[in-house]
Amino acid sequence: MTVESLNIITDAELLETVKATLNVTGDHFNATLQLYIEEVKGYLASAGVRAEVLNSTLAVGCIARGVADLWNYGNGDTKLSDYFYQRADGLRSVEVKAE
Repeated sequence: MTVESLNIITDAELLETVKATLNVTGDHFNATLQLYIEEVKGYLASAGVRAEVLNSTLAVGCIARGVADLWNYGNGDTKLSDYFYQRADGLRSVEVKAE
């Protein structure tokens, strides 16, 4: 997929979006969630997702899904969801149109 441009998201905005996705309020879990965010972004980078895509709003849903998968791992299911893998695969193919 080729996009015209990417909207950059800050680390703070990403953390707040992930917290909203998980219905987490307050700052008590920020360190844990930030660690999970970095784990998911590291996985995506290793899978071939470009840094510019990882740091954009285009990747927020996939990152939030991966964090949710890790956040809920205590329920006995310690794997990332099929949806996460599908989105990760799609993000790998994103290219920004050269101007």
